[in-house]
Amino acid sequence: MKRFQQADALERLPEQFFAKLVGKVSAVAAQGHDVINLGQGNPDQPTPPHIVAALQEAAVNPQYHKYSPFRGYDFLKEAVAVYYKNEFGVGVDPKKEVAVLFGGKAGLVEVAQCFLNKGDTALVPDPGYPDYWSGVAMAEAEMSMMPLKEENDFLVDYNEIDEETADHAKLMFLNYPNNPTAGVANPQFFKETVDFAQKHDILVVHDFAYGAIGFDGEKPVSYLQTPGAKEQGIEIYTLSKTYNMAGWRVGFAIGNESVIESINLLQDHFYVSLFPAVQEAAAKALLGPQDCVRELADMYEKRRNVFISGLQELGWDVKAPKGSFFCWLPVPEGHTSESFADYLLEEAHVVVAPGIGFGKEGEGYVRVGLLTDEERLKEAADRIRALNIF
Repeated sequence: MKRFQQADALERLPEQFFAKLVGKVSAVAAQGHDVINLGQGNPDQPTPPHIVAALQEAAVNPQYHKYSPFRGYDFLKEAVAVYYKNEFGVGVDPKKEVAVLFGGKAGLVEVAQCFLNKGDTALVPDPGYPDYWSGVAMAEAEMSMMPLKEENDFLVDYNEIDEETADHAKLMFLNYPNNPTAGVANPQFFKETVDFAQKHDILVVHDFAYGAIGFDGEKPVSYLQTPGAKEQGIEIYTLSKTYNMAGWRVGFAIGNESVIESINLLQDHFYVSLFPAVQEAAAKALLGPQDCVRELADMYEKRRNVFISGLQELGWDVKAPKGSFFCWLPVPEGHTSESFADYLLEEAHVVVAPGIGFGKEGEGYVRVGLLTDEERLKEAADRIRALNIF
């Protein structure tokens, strides 16, 4: 078959590290083994019934079978503004400071294309979500990695970024609660972020995908709660984790008016917005009762407690995460993150994600998703115990 030459932009895209992991898992499962897959970030619970019902009702509206407004319905952006006011005390202009996204991932890739030119620098967390790299690569820009260290609670230390790099940087990605480290931010950190970004004229892009999942009575902090934050950047929020709507592909960019306009402009050339019935259901999710969200966070906290206590009992020196639905676990001596993940898969039939897949600083760790029930998490800990590693 004739193969056509791809554009350079596609050649620059980073390799999908986790495609290799999927292949390994499939091979073990094909041998008939009972595999406990803790290596993914895909929510395992269904979307709450009242949101599904809203979609079903809206889907029969013939008005919604036509093209949407290019930039989404006002009622959805107004719902986002109400949600941010209720949840975080942040005032948002729904007409100028909210962009509707095809999931948070789309916005994270798009914003790099909106603001980075060839040779520009983006500051990127290491370890971090690999799709930050994708947008930067497509823009022909360069990445300068910001190490997330355990001794600093996986927060960026801005004192470690040299002045020349900071002055050259145009954009910075952050993500708290963090994937993969499960680190959480505090108001002081976001104040330091705004001060640093203002000093060096950097656009802050805060990925708030896990903004609803905090533990031990602590609510995750929104970047936009910080004085000056909206002037200096945006926050990207998704309904995927908050309401188990990962397959619905609906998210938002919220914040600086000029950044929102740029994202909207780019999307004008890509899309004609989301299916309107999905927009109506999303608005119902944001404006409706939030009991389901609190129950979801409680469920993840119980799973965390069962799994972490099981690992601690077997002698693995691990810490309980404070947010997200991930655990970030140090690998035992003598192993790399990839060799340890392979060992757990082959010997215990437990899947974890090697930390090196999230960046150089991820070496020495594996990521576990708390995305199966407590019994299966307990069984995973028991299988690891049986290996007598620790």
